[in-house]
Amino acid sequence: MFKDLFQKKKYAVVPTERTKRDIPEGLMNRCPKCGTIQFSKELEKNLKVCSTCGHHFRLNALERIAMTLDEGRLFEIDENLISEDPLNFPGYAAKLEQQKLSSGLKDAVITGEGEIGGFAVVIGAMSFDFFSGSMGSVVGEKVTRAIERATEKKLPLVFFSTSGGARMQESILSLMQMAKTSAALAKFHEQGGLFISIFTDPTLGGVSASFASLGDIILAEPGAIVGFAGRIVIEQTIRQKLPDNFQTAEFNLKHGQLDKVVHRKEMKSLLTKLLDMHAGKGEPADVK
Repeated sequence: MFKDLFQKKKYAVVPTERTKRDIPEGLMNRCPKCGTIQFSKELEKNLKVCSTCGHHFRLNALERIAMTLDEGRLFEIDENLISEDPLNFPGYAAKLEQQKLSSGLKDAVITGEGEIGGFAVVIGAMSFDFFSGSMGSVVGEKVTRAIERATEKKLPLVFFSTSGGARMQESILSLMQMAKTSAALAKFHEQGGLFISIFTDPTLGGVSASFASLGDIILAEPGAIVGFAGRIVIEQTIRQKLPDNFQTAEFNLKHGQLDKVVHRKEMKSLLTKLLDMHAGKGEPADVK
């Protein structure tokens, strides 16, 4: 009896509806890698990099541009190009509208002109939160026009990629964007243009198999997943267990697919250095 009286009791804390309302939505974030809970404002001050384990949270195109361009100033081009439903794919039109509302974007890529460290560039940035960054007709067209603009103005091209692959609702119209963007880059390279391609998490499918892998210099953020097919698909196909770090930026660097893995805090300074070297003000670039 006395044993039961002094025994510690365990209580489960169940949040009530009132306590849930008292905590503003979006106030805190949990790191998906280490589980650390951080205040959203502190996370943003740290460029959305976990202060405990260094995990790089995903950024949308607007956030990427804001922290890359001088004063975050972008002169956007082709902003009025929007995806339609050319094949009358069931439910696609409604999903496009839903994606616009949830992401605040018109499509999965933003392109334009700006300056990095005082150097004029044509820049593009993709957003995974719009249809998983899938490449449809509009994404391919905007990327191609950005490449052509860089060719015409003889400006370096800087592009941040993230994608889940081709947009299946557009079928062959989506797949043909791989060839179109690659052909535009071939002309750009013929004229000696500089293309700096940056992989962010994740970059898969048609984007990784076309323009994103054709950079003169290829960089990636730490931990970014880069490849063609997904891990599960590959394992089921070859019936083998893949290494734990398979398809990560570090794995790709080790196997010669990248030039450098760059922490987000160091990305702008490195881009500035590379642009400076390309302008003939420094020694040949060595990003190793």
